[in-house]
Amino acid sequence: MTFVERIRVRYNECDMQNVVFNANYFMYADDAVAQWMRQSVNAMSGGHPDDLVSWADIGFDFMLKTTTATWHKGATYGDTIDARCEATRWGNTSFDVSVSMTVKDQPIFDCTITYVSVTPGTHTPAPVPDTLKKALS
Repeated sequence: MTFVERIRVRYNECDMQNVVFNANYFMYADDAVAQWMRQSVNAMSGGHPDDLVSWADIGFDFMLKTTTATWHKGATYGDTIDARCEATRWGNTSFDVSVSMTVKDQPIFDCTITYVSVTPGTHTPAPVPDTLKKALS
């Protein structure tokens, strides 16, 4: 399943050249993944897509392990970024999410994020719940 989060670039997210600060692309990706997971898990459980989700309710929490990124072109103040999220790999305790960002169908930023599933409230790796795999696939 591919999910698209629309993000409007705000003034304070840009430098003096009116271009988004590099670190903000990671913030956008992190937010897009969180929204995608929340809405997908809610849809599977019959909840409203905008309800808040407690990952602990499905025995899940996750932590970032690694990310790789490529910048293509800078987004600027007022642009609308489409951030497309897709699960690209499922391991036993980890999974990869690809986030591709575009403005007006022009690529601006791509990243692949590896997350590790952990037992809620700990840093102990745990199997990725089938509920999550099903919700995001």
